[in-house]
Amino acid sequence: MDASTLAQPVRQPSGDHDAALRFITCGSVDDGKSTLIGRLLVDSKAVLQDQLAGVQRSGETDLALLTDGLTAEREQGITIDVAYRYFATPARKFIIGDAPGHEQYTRNMVTAASSADAAVVLVDATKLAWQDADLKLLPQTHRHSLLAHLLRVPSIVFAINKLDAVQDPALAFRHISAALGRFAQSAGIEPRAVVPVSALKGHNVVEAAPGWCGYAGPSLLQLLETLPVTQAETAEPFSFPVQWVEKFSGSSDTSQGRRVFWGRIATGQVRPGQAVRVMPSGQTATVAQVLDAVRRPRDIGAGHSAGIVLDREVDVSRGDWLLATDAPEAVREVSGTVAWLDDEPLLPGRVYWALHGHRWVKARVRRIGHRLDIQTLAQQQATQLEANAIGQVEITLQEPLATRPFERARLPGSLVLVDTATHRTAGALLVR
Repeated sequence: MDASTLAQPVRQPSGDHDAALRFITCGSVDDGKSTLIGRLLVDSKAVLQDQLAGVQRSGETDLALLTDGLTAEREQGITIDVAYRYFATPARKFIIGDAPGHEQYTRNMVTAASSADAAVVLVDATKLAWQDADLKLLPQTHRHSLLAHLLRVPSIVFAINKLDAVQDPALAFRHISAALGRFAQSAGIEPRAVVPVSALKGHNVVEAAPGWCGYAGPSLLQLLETLPVTQAETAEPFSFPVQWVEKFSGSSDTSQGRRVFWGRIATGQVRPGQAVRVMPSGQTATVAQVLDAVRRPRDIGAGHSAGIVLDREVDVSRGDWLLATDAPEAVREVSGTVAWLDDEPLLPGRVYWALHGHRWVKARVRRIGHRLDIQTLAQQQATQLEANAIGQVEITLQEPLATRPFERARLPGSLVLVDTATHRTAGALLVR
């Protein structure tokens, strides 16, 4: 994949553009993520005058303050937590997540990416040896791109920022695009585009800048307006993590006096008359009624909240799963890719809490397969995984879980590992 190919947007089927596009900005610290979002909001007329007046510093507008709202963020000049902002253009609505770039807050970036339709990975041209055709990218650019790819973010866009601050923007764009192309190819990432931008000056962010840096494609916002939202996993067998069990005091309700199991459908579809299996008890029942969020009876598919009423009373609690009768059997041995987020290293033999849907079980780390070298993408032997490392692990569960490969089913294929002593989120495991 050469730079000229990568620099032009990849046109894909339009998808559902009536739905809001959820996208995050990520990359290394101080690459201009918060400033870029501020520029998008200001130039798309999504910021009121009194809001602009509140982000003045020394008589100049600091666009980053539109998203960096925590006191610690404003004092230190960095993004710590994920800040969400909403805006719309005539073409579509957007939900933006401004993810922190500092390594210490990688867990916050993972949280934001897990529900994103697209990721804009910023690359600061001034931090790189842009005159060198064989330049090296920053480790956090690699890490955030890999995490977005592993988390199945459908669209990844590279935005090369601060090109207005280098002597030869066209040469810098060409060399950095080539480096991104080499990295993307080795990592198996198929980016939608590489776009040159200046978040501070506004070049090619909202309005296109034809010919700037030798780039002839759309602006970043024009590109975002064409990206599809994440498609619901309706083709997979039905799976439903129970979040809340509702009991009734009367028989006049739409449930006819039976309990209603509420949650969001993870995969597949559900309709009355469908046979389901309860996990972990293994009992079977038939769906008597399906209710939407306002209690209207209807068939509901993956990605939507539902209330399910069964034809008979069975033992179902929060954390249980309702599954199609032909769904894969539950397993106790699980292997997959882990993004390790805790300051305490991951060690074989240690026990963690594993959260699957709304179900908690104990999990023991059986072995570490390898650790991924962020720079070379080589698989290295490892006896432990340090903070922000990515690797392959095998775990043994105290109770069987109905997991599926993450590449096919996001929710059934993911586990959150939590430290049993500190209760800190320790890692995100994506099932192979």
